[in-house]
Amino acid sequence: MYKAVRARMRALVCRARAARSDAGMVTSEYAMGIVAAVAFAVVLYKVVTSGQVSAELQDIVKRALNAEM
Repeated sequence: MYKAVRARMRALVCRARAARSDAGMVTSEYAMGIVAAVAFAVVLYKVVTSGQVSAELQDIVKRALNAEM
């Protein structure tokens, strides 16, 4: 009986250690994540500040401010 309990405990401990070792990103993955986030932010900034999108956003804000209740 003790062998079965010890084997089960050993399996649980090994599984917990394996899960803990892959808990986060390594430095290179972290750096690539930052680069991807910055690239997405630049593209989003360019889209939002483009003439047509800017005009549409201003129109939405004007309509919202002039709405009657």
